[in-house]
Amino acid sequence: MKKVFSLIAALVLAIAIQAQTMNVVVGSVTYQFPAATAGDMNYTDGTTLTVLGKTFAVSDIDKIYIDATDVTNNQVSVSYSGTSATVSVAGNVAQYVTPTVSGAHVSIEQSNTDAVDDDEITYSLMGTTTDGEFSLSGSYKCTVSLAGVTLTNPSGAAINITNKKRIQISAKNGTVNTLTDGTGGSQSGCIYSKGQIQLQGNGTLNVYGYTKHAVKSGDYITVKNLTLNILAAANDGINCNGYFQMKSGTVSISGVGDDGIQCDLDGTTSTGETTGHEDEDSGNIYLEDGTLTVSTTAAATKGIKAAGDLKVSGGTISVTTTGAGAYDSDERDAKGCAALKSDANMTISGGTLTLKSTGTGGKCIKADGILTISDGTITATTTGSIYRYSNSITASPKAIKSTGAMKITGGTIVASAQSHEAIETKSTLDISGGYIYAYSSDDAVNSAGHMTITGGYVMGNSSGNDGLDANGNLYIKGGTVFAICSGSPEVGIDANTEGGYKLYITGGTVVAIGGLENGSSISGVTAKQASSYSKGSTYALYNDGSLALAFKVPSNSRMGSGMVVVTSGTPTLSSGATGSGTTFWNGYGYSSATGGSAVTLSDYSSGGGNQPGGGGGPGPGPGPGPGGW
Repeated sequence: MKKVFSLIAALVLAIAIQAQTMNVVVGSVTYQFPAATAGDMNYTDGTTLTVLGKTFAVSDIDKIYIDATDVTNNQVSVSYSGTSATVSVAGNVAQYVTPTVSGAHVSIEQSNTDAVDDDEITYSLMGTTTDGEFSLSGSYKCTVSLAGVTLTNPSGAAINITNKKRIQISAKNGTVNTLTDGTGGSQSGCIYSKGQIQLQGNGTLNVYGYTKHAVKSGDYITVKNLTLNILAAANDGINCNGYFQMKSGTVSISGVGDDGIQCDLDGTTSTGETTGHEDEDSGNIYLEDGTLTVSTTAAATKGIKAAGDLKVSGGTISVTTTGAGAYDSDERDAKGCAALKSDANMTISGGTLTLKSTGTGGKCIKADGILTISDGTITATTTGSIYRYSNSITASPKAIKSTGAMKITGGTIVASAQSHEAIETKSTLDISGGYIYAYSSDDAVNSAGHMTITGGYVMGNSSGNDGLDANGNLYIKGGTVFAICSGSPEVGIDANTEGGYKLYITGGTVVAIGGLENGSSISGVTAKQASSYSKGSTYALYNDGSLALAFKVPSNSRMGSGMVVVTSGTPTLSSGATGSGTTFWNGYGYSSATGGSAVTLSDYSSGGGNQPGGGGGPGPGPGPGPGGW
């Protein structure tokens, strides 16, 4: 009865002092009811107390007290301190929230409609513990606010959300938050949500995932504004289904045992991209803005991997893979690492991309479907050699590769591969714009099908094979092309004459060190031959007296002999010019030039190609070839 009388006195006081807050304490949980909004409080049979729809068993109440605490509606605060945690619940959501606290392990069941007082519930986490967690169940949208929390769960996820609705995880401005899980657990991630995760806020979030992934969602993940540092993951840094979208912010991923970011389908059939990504299950990855830095070290891992399309439209993206190739026993094939990998199409329409793969069989860009580049700045470098599982099962390193067609309409691309092709498509290649520089000890630019150039600036620099090589027809209808081969029997620009195909030049400006493919068809333009050239020298090529191209000849150890130039009018060439203005082609091209000495040009009209000779100095002229023009 003493407890009952004390309780009644507290209620009377709460009613009398309207500016105060009544705190009802049950274990480690405090429910906070502002007196001004508490309304009728029902005290029934001396056994229960009901306030704002929340019913307490009197026997469970440890104390009730009144203070001047300001209560933020819709907020639940969780404060960690060593081996314990306390929870404060705003009175207006008390009836919808059931916390359970065991040491510093906090579990909350939420059972409300999507909005309370026109807003969703926010769970604010703060403090430090080395043995705690935050677990949330229910079926409604909510926000988890990280307000300066350092939370380690040695036996499970630091944040575990079994709610399949959209969850905002927001790092509060100016705070640094660190989440860590332990090894040997069964959790899918240090941060796990069965539903969608929106990672946001103007604070910093550090994540260590020692059992599986660092961040795992059973649905989509978006990133906005947040500074997210994934510093360890036994598997992927970020793993999700549906789609992944980076809108802004700064994301850094390192110390992972598998891929940096991986997005899979949630089901078995893709919806494709939907308007506003509503109910989307595509496996797509969208990189729209912000700064993204990814590093992977394990064999055959991917920096960013999409089961669907990968679309880059902005941002600063740096991805490095250092792992070696590996044998995939499921697919019975050899696989290498890749900085960017899509199982479907890939589109790059903006952004600054710095991509590097150093292991055997590695690639910077790998699209299993169509690759389209319309804008952006791409630097793609592979330095590894071929990976060999057996004589017949290998993975070759490439800077940029697509299984489907490749289309380049704009942007600046610098692609370098120490072995094998720098740019390769297993289908057709169409170039109509952009600045493209490709260097390789194999073909610099290669297409398994037809190659068509109608615009842009294209340089293929090979120290061991052809500059440009099409296994179908190769059409140059416009644009500016500079191609260097390694010497006989290779040529600067090669089409598959053995297969009945041909090189056709009908427009544009062309410079080919090592000559053109035998039997080439040249019409509507004029081709001339310089019997020699000087390595490292800058040349100015004029078309009817107007500068068409200023370029610097590389100093490769192996280079084809002779130089062929093609323009729409009458070409003239000067050696030793000074290049100036805008530079492109990794410094080999200039928009302006002055000076230089005239180079003697002879007609190039015998259809020659596949020239003998070493290059880099005087060499024989074009040899006879089939066809001619």
